[in-house]
Amino acid sequence: MTNPGTADPKGARAHAHAMAGTKIEAMPTVPAGLASDLPAGVMPQDMLWEEIIGAGGYASKELTRGSRLRLVDLYGDSCVSMLVFNSERPVERLNVADTVKVQWNAYLQAERLLLSDMGRVLMSVLRDDARTHDTFCGPTNERTNTRSYGQGANWSQFPNARERLLLGAAKFGLGRKDLHPCINWFKGVRVAPDGTTVWDGGPFPPHRSVVLRAEMNVVVVVANCAHVLDDRGQYAVTPARVSAWRGPVTPADDPIRNSTLESARAFLNVEEYFRR
Repeated sequence: MTNPGTADPKGARAHAHAMAGTKIEAMPTVPAGLASDLPAGVMPQDMLWEEIIGAGGYASKELTRGSRLRLVDLYGDSCVSMLVFNSERPVERLNVADTVKVQWNAYLQAERLLLSDMGRVLMSVLRDDARTHDTFCGPTNERTNTRSYGQGANWSQFPNARERLLLGAAKFGLGRKDLHPCINWFKGVRVAPDGTTVWDGGPFPPHRSVVLRAEMNVVVVVANCAHVLDDRGQYAVTPARVSAWRGPVTPADDPIRNSTLESARAFLNVEEYFRR
């Protein structure tokens, strides 16, 4: 019997059923506990999210307070743009400007905080073996992609990070007005003494990673698209891995919480929020 093709409902159903069990590199693992390489010490039942995001891909997830989130630059050329929202009241969101100025440092690394526009800690950085990140440039958009690659539409072969972040945010009822400046993980941007921005884009050794801890109930939105300062003349970005698992809420004697006066105050603001 010949296949009637996917234009026919029966043929389309047969084709869909035939694809069951097909696996590609860039896809989520469901349930997340079936991941082949679990984080050290994490049980399968504690996994919340396991996904490989391909070049130009995006994803979003709600994580509860205490959850750990690990981002891995699998092949050394990922650029993971990230937005963070308070999942209970998304009007509260990551404020990159406050994250930089309150901590007196624009270069994210271990023990730094991701602060909201209401003075609370959304997430903290537990570990970071990459130390090449960007808090200055924000995501690519249709215009910058047009300039770099000749076309910039979201559905072209050169997806831009802004439109991908919008797709991820839309899954939680958020729209263009809710998009805020992002953090770009794994691509470094520094300010030179003369005020110019210096891009450190690699490629780098594979499997560099960042581990964050959710200090509030959050929605995390990520997009893996080429960096806006990437001047290599080609859309160069490689897959990234995202993993999340349950963890304990930050205790009062946590070293990151007590590392600075600013950090302690931001954590007190979080505790005040949950005292209701």
